[in-house]
Amino acid sequence: MNEFVRQAAGVLYDVWQRRWIALGVAWLAAVLGGAIVFIVKDRYEATAQIYVDTQTVLKPLMAGLAFQPDIDQQVRMLARTLVSRPNVEKLVDNRDIGLMPPEGSQRERVINSLMTKIRVTPSGGGNLYTISYRDTEGERAHRVVENLVNLFVEASIGGKKRDSQEASRFIDEQIEEYEGKLIEAENRLKDFKLRNFGVSGMSNQDYFARMSALADEVSRLRMELDAAERSRDALKRELNSEEPQLPPEAMLPATGPVVSELDARLDSQRRQLDDLLRRYTEDHPDVISARRTIASIEQQKKLEAEARASRGAGKPVAATNPVFQRLRVALAEAEAKVAALRGQLNAQESRLQQIRSVAGRVPQVEAELAQLNRDYDVIRKNYEQLVARREAASLGVKIDQSSQLTDFRMVEPARVSPSPVFPSRKVLALLVVLAAAGVGCAAAFALTRLYPSFGDEKTLRELTRRPVLGSVAVVLTPERSMLERRQRLQFAGATGVFLLVNMAWVGWVALHGQI
Repeated sequence: MNEFVRQAAGVLYDVWQRRWIALGVAWLAAVLGGAIVFIVKDRYEATAQIYVDTQTVLKPLMAGLAFQPDIDQQVRMLARTLVSRPNVEKLVDNRDIGLMPPEGSQRERVINSLMTKIRVTPSGGGNLYTISYRDTEGERAHRVVENLVNLFVEASIGGKKRDSQEASRFIDEQIEEYEGKLIEAENRLKDFKLRNFGVSGMSNQDYFARMSALADEVSRLRMELDAAERSRDALKRELNSEEPQLPPEAMLPATGPVVSELDARLDSQRRQLDDLLRRYTEDHPDVISARRTIASIEQQKKLEAEARASRGAGKPVAATNPVFQRLRVALAEAEAKVAALRGQLNAQESRLQQIRSVAGRVPQVEAELAQLNRDYDVIRKNYEQLVARREAASLGVKIDQSSQLTDFRMVEPARVSPSPVFPSRKVLALLVVLAAAGVGCAAAFALTRLYPSFGDEKTLRELTRRPVLGSVAVVLTPERSMLERRQRLQFAGATGVFLLVNMAWVGWVALHGQI
């Protein structure tokens, strides 16, 4: 501790030896600093706070029904792009603000200076923004911040309207384009089906599935026809072995009219025709075959009636054996079934033969049809999505027109701080005085390092690392003592004048404010 005190005392002694140099440097620094303070003007800061409320009641109610952009992201983007060159040029060109834009390069400097001085910073975690600007004139700073607030609100509203118009125009153009594509695809599909009618089936099955189904149907009909023919042949054999007439002693008195074989067959064919008409049209092969059979039976019945008339009405021609009659009825039904199955088999074989005749062409046709359907489905799907999005966008525009999704609230209107921002000219003048004193002391200390002196034997010995043989004390005469006392008084007076002048300067700057 004693060593530190000794070294500090040595440094102070060395600085004291160069006190006039320190005072001169301090005067020089104070004059230069005063000139700087004289030139520098006070700056005043204007601020405003805006809160953008994006949480409305319509937003959750219209979710999924109308297109809703990310309002928070748009507001953040507007805040970041508010201090853009076009907006700053609007401020410069506004003569009500009073920036008085010059021409040429000076105008560019003013614009660049404004872009660096204007600050738009988010405050807190929500959509709260602070707009600030510093200027030497408080009223001008206030007008700049006020116009920036108006630009912020107008840019948000105008940007949303412009985006909605551009989006609607783009969607309408795309819908018109896709509508033309859809019409072309429908015409291509229609022309293809007309050109390949009968080759490409209208069902959901492909060519091989339809041919396989027809082949199975033909096989089934052949099996049923074979079974029906065997049943018919068996009935014929039974009918040939049965006597049509009963012995006279076995005949009972007739209780009613006797039904002939032709009448039974005709009745059976008519019932079958009624059943076929309920299932098929008049042009169906089974219906046509049944009508031919009925016409044949009616013709045969007419011929038998003419034969009976020629032989005489008193001779009985009808069979009297009931078993024979039932066998003839069953045989007539079997004949009708065989005829119907043969007609169905002929029709299905014809269709199968038709499909097989175009076997080399059908796969290519169906592949082209599948491709046309696929293209048509894609275009139709895109068209329907575009129409749905247009309706959602239109509903979103109507929501914007009826009720804004964003609400700009002025939390703190534009105002100017009553006192200049740091550092003000008063504070700057005081700092110049302190800095001048510090610079003077620093200059004296620097000289002690450049041209060192030694106040005692120990300091000399430590610096030179040589032995010190001795020392000679200074004995001051009365005249020398008076001279040094006079010099100290002069230095004190000069220092007092320095402090008084600088304090008066600081007070004058504080009272007069801007120059």
